[in-house]
Parts: sequence; C-alpha cells; structure tokens
Amino acid sequence: MIKTMNCFLIATSAIIASSSVGAKEVATGLHGPYLGQTPPGKTAIVFAPGLLSTPKDREYTISFTPDLKELYFTRMDANTNKWWTMTYKQKNNLWYGSTVAPRVGRPTLSPDGNTLHLGKKYISRTDSDWSQVKSLGPMFDNKDWGIMRLSSSSSGTYILDDYKNGDLLRISEVKNGVRQTPKPLPAHINTGKWNAHPFIARDDSYIIWDGERAGGFGDTDLYISFRKSGGSWGKALNLGPTVNTAASETGGYMSPDGKYFFFNRTTSMGNGDIYWVESEFIETFRP
Repeated sequence: MIKTMNCFLIATSAIIASSSVGAKEVATGLHGPYLGQTPPGKTAIVFAPGLLSTPKDREYTISFTPDLKELYFTRMDANTNKWWTMTYKQKNNLWYGSTVAPRVGRPTLSPDGNTLHLGKKYISRTDSDWSQVKSLGPMFDNKDWGIMRLSSSSSGTYILDDYKNGDLLRISEVKNGVRQTPKPLPAHINTGKWNAHPFIARDDSYIIWDGERAGGFGDTDLYISFRKSGGSWGKALNLGPTVNTAASETGGYMSPDGKYFFFNRTTSMGNGDIYWVESEFIETFRP
C-alpha cells in the first residue's frame, strides 16, 4: 500500500510540475482580484458560484499565493466521486482555470507561496513551475500517522491533523533552527468527537480548525484558539453564527491580505461549496 501511494505521489507531482504546459487552461473572462468576484460583507456567501463553487460537485480547501494571482482548491466530481486538485491563475489580469492532478491531502500553500503542502508531502516552486513531490522527513512521513491537512506559518511552525490517532491536532515548531518533533496540542483543543483540517495564522497568533463537540451548532463547526504571550494556547472558541450553522463547516482559511475568511460548508444533501466573509469578526474573539 505504501509503495503504491509513493508511486501515486510521484505521478501526481509530475502532473503538477507540468501543469502549465500539460493541463488545458480554460479562460474565464474574469479579471480583477479574487476571480473578479464582488467582495462579501459581514454575511458569508458562496465564493465564485457556478464557476469555482458548482451546484453538483463538492469543493474544499482553498489557498492563495501572497500576490493573490494563483489559487488552489479541491473538487470531488459528482459523477465519479473522485477528488481533484484544481487551480486558477491570473495572467495579464485575466483568470484561467485548469485541473492539476488527482488530490493528495488538502493542498495548502505556505505564506510565501513557494511551498504547496500535501499532507505528509510537499512540492516547492521552481523557476519553471513545481518540483517533484518531497517528503517532510521521518518526523512526519510516518505510516502510523494520517495527515490530511498541514498548514505552516511564516516562522516555519507546522500545525497538522492526525486521523489515525484519535483525530487530534499536532504542532511542530522551529527552535534555534531545529525542527521540533510534532506534539499534540493541549487537551482543551484536542477534545470532543474529533478535530481536523487546522490552519495557523502566518504570524503564529492563532489556529483555526474544525471539529465536533458539545455546545456546537449541530454538526461540524469551526473553532479558534489564540496564542498567549507566554506561548501557550488559549481556550477553544466556537466561531459562532457568522460561519457556523446546522450544516457542516470545515477547512477554515484566512486570505493572505487578511481581508477575508474562507471555509467549506456541506449540507445534509452532500453538496459542498466554498464560502467567504469579511474577516473582521475574527477579531471579536481575540482576548
């Protein structure tokens, strides 16, 4: 199984690395930031309805480069139930979309846009496009760990989930230039039925994740924890009705410019779309 997965990752990286020449790009006719969409207000709305967020397919986990000219997300084809990594790129102010490769993990860009994390693996940007898939090393590339999403901060801190070991969240920091062994976050964060798909702020000031626990809005909700001055993590706070509903909300992400908060919402009918909302509400939770 491991050998098969490694072969799959190598094949996937080859597709990603050649995406600029091998994948068919479709012009959207849209220009301007954020796929030319009208920005949201204080109420969350579907992002790019009919284009990125489609009526039948399920879209998930969006991530932008810092210049906002390139984005990645995943989509499950409703006809085949297969997941794909998708991209939109802005060229000469116009947006072009393409299918990159079969999905590996939850693709998440580093704050500088030069690394695309793929769960336990990653690819790095080259002069022409992307490198082959690389391993994060034995600390992470562990067959006993199930990493779906790994997010990084500007300082190099990693936050990751582990569905094979109690659906908990782990953190790995860099201290004195040395990568630290990932360790579970505190019990007040790793509590409830499960926790997954974490995102860490580029300045390490907070983490956002989804989980299911008592006192929620009915299904999976989004939570936040702010880092205290001493380095410990504050209590887990439900992000409230601005984003959470009786449906399932997951995959939280802050745009590189800090203006918008993105997340996925999946209804009881199984349809999942990417939503966005002004990010100011996040600050109302900061201690």
